Amino acid sequence: MPRPLAAVFLLVPCILCALASVLNLSAGEIAPGSPSPSVRVYPAPEGETLATDFAVTVGRQTVPVYVAKVAAADPARRFKAMDDKTNSAQYYDQAAFAYFDFQGQADIVVTSSAPVHQAKVLPSSSGIEPVIEGNRIRLTLKHPGNLTLEINGTWVNALHLFANPMEKDEPRADDPKVIYYGPGIHEVDDVHVSSGKTVYVCGGAVVRGKPAEGKPKGSTFVLEGNDIVFRGRGIIDGGMCPTHSRATLIVRGTNIVVEGVILRDSSQWTVPVRRSENVTIRNLKLIGRRANSDGIDICNSRNVDVSDCFIRTLDDLVVVKTDKNQGESRHIAVHRCVLWNEVAHALSIGAELREKVDDVRFFDCDVIHDKGREWTLRVYHCDSARISHVVFENLRIEETRRLMSLYIGAQIWSRDPERGHIENVTFRDIQAVGEHPIIEFKGFDAGHSIDGVTCERVSVNGQALKASGIRANDFVQNVSVKP
Repeated sequence: MPRPLAAVFLLVPCILCALASVLNLSAGEIAPGSPSPSVRVYPAPEGETLATDFAVTVGRQTVPVYVAKVAAADPARRFKAMDDKTNSAQYYDQAAFAYFDFQGQADIVVTSSAPVHQAKVLPSSSGIEPVIEGNRIRLTLKHPGNLTLEINGTWVNALHLFANPMEKDEPRADDPKVIYYGPGIHEVDDVHVSSGKTVYVCGGAVVRGKPAEGKPKGSTFVLEGNDIVFRGRGIIDGGMCPTHSRATLIVRGTNIVVEGVILRDSSQWTVPVRRSENVTIRNLKLIGRRANSDGIDICNSRNVDVSDCFIRTLDDLVVVKTDKNQGESRHIAVHRCVLWNEVAHALSIGAELREKVDDVRFFDCDVIHDKGREWTLRVYHCDSARISHVVFENLRIEETRRLMSLYIGAQIWSRDPERGHIENVTFRDIQAVGEHPIIEFKGFDAGHSIDGVTCERVSVNGQALKASGIRANDFVQNVSVKP
């Protein structure tokens, strides 16, 4: 049992997170004289550094604004963070984020430390128009969502606003099946969560992962078993861990739910899902800036649903992989996510593909930035498996350089001597904006080809994609382009 848990069990349960149960109120009710029940704000813990570029209020309540290290604006420094793994942590700029819960309507005021001449809210599909009043910006939210506010054309130092739905059925700190982190700062290492357990990270908590003594590699949390829940509104921070030393949250089991928390500055893959079944990941917020700080890696797993997440990381955002002799990946859905791609891929399959992948859907997502040198949408096949029935659908891409890629070939990632196959891939209802974005399909040879690609209602810079807009080699067949 980690020391923070033992300490929590000796304390009176958190007043802020258990207020409803302490006062015998039902969900959504509030004590007389308290702020409006439509908004819930969590105080920042003492000792946590806060941002000074922005101040945020929701209704009459002040919302803490946290610091997030992000990939550098300068492309040379940004790519250096990926390539110079030893010194990766040295290359970064700074953004900010704030979080709160609400229902009904949220009236937000953001005060900037600098005069405001221009402001925009992303994703554009939110339809939110900011109102500028001097150095203040007013926003009105009608429903929860993960938004990004950019001021005066400066994108790297953006303010991320994580507007959550109201939490329900919060667990009690004294429940023996609950590992509970109340408001405050906690330091943990290698917390293993077994079957039937719930981990709850209260709003106002910051749980800092640290290297375990004598164990240079590992994970801050490992969910291993059946029927496990990891949830809350707090922050899991990997900033104390050397680069490549700790994943933030490993999932390895069946019937697992991960929901609501913020994962900041992972030192390697943030949420690897390995050899798992029936996994639900929703409303996670991931911000990473170091080499190989992938967002969500779905490896050799079945029936995985990822929804309503915000991901801004240096490496791949959401990616499906299969290692040898560890099972297929199939029946995977990624939807209603907001994505900011810094170097690698936004939505992809590969590069490591040594077992079959089937029935993967990426749909109803917004890519608000793509600053990378790889591809926004890709099947990147460097091994021997068969990849089939992949759908990219209803995607709104506000920035891209390399839009769509299907690839079979040998690369540094390859482990199998043979190359594989890609078949039945659909790109449908995609709207993309970019300066001369590339679309490329490349098979390996006649025996390892790409077969069956449909591009339906794909537009680039407002123009319908035509077959002449696709680069394809001789090992791609049965390509259909529909208006």
